[in-house]
Amino acid sequence: MIAEYNTQREGIILKEYGRNVQKLVNYIRTIPDKEKRTKMATTLIELIKQLAPVVKEAHENPQRMWDDLYIIADFNLDIDNPFTTPDRTILFKKPRKMEYPQSDVRFKHYGKNVERLVQEAIKKEDPQEREEATIYLGKLMKTFYSNWNKETLDDSVIVKDLAIMSKGKLQLNLDKVREDNLFEKLYRDRKGPRPGPNGDARENGGGRDRNHRNQRFNKNRRNNQHRRRDQ
Repeated sequence: MIAEYNTQREGIILKEYGRNVQKLVNYIRTIPDKEKRTKMATTLIELIKQLAPVVKEAHENPQRMWDDLYIIADFNLDIDNPFTTPDRTILFKKPRKMEYPQSDVRFKHYGKNVERLVQEAIKKEDPQEREEATIYLGKLMKTFYSNWNKETLDDSVIVKDLAIMSKGKLQLNLDKVREDNLFEKLYRDRKGPRPGPNGDARENGGGRDRNHRNQRFNKNRRNNQHRRRDQ
């Protein structure tokens, strides 16, 4: 008996099914009776369900196994397919090229989403809502910048960049920004003061409240220690 090597055999079209399934498909193609071919193909599908691990993922889409039979047969398989017979041109159609955004980001340290938020803020017609959106953008810009750079970004730079990105439609008074620390609140809230009883941030009183609670806790602990000693 002459040994047969895989390099001398026909290539396997779908390796997940193996060479034996491919041989059976080729045999089914040689059967002259169409009804018998269909019956053998159905039996082969049931056999594949038991033997091939790949079909464990195909139970939700049984048409896939029938399509694979046509692929293995090089689409030369005349049977009564319970599903729509696959089209070779569609199956091997070259995928459409994925388009990537080509727009340049002028301020990369802020990110593309900040520029999109700027455009959304411009659409606000109410002056107060536009100002609030602009202030929040300033907070985001300072926070994003501080995440990537050790240096602190000056408020004047943010005000200027907002005006550039909005083409002058988002303007803030720099003196008011510095006086009220408008761009610092978001950065501080992420680290420090907790909300007050009304939901307001305790920027100045939060530390004093914590100190007062700590002092009261220490006082109660000392009183409890004295009571235990007296007992």
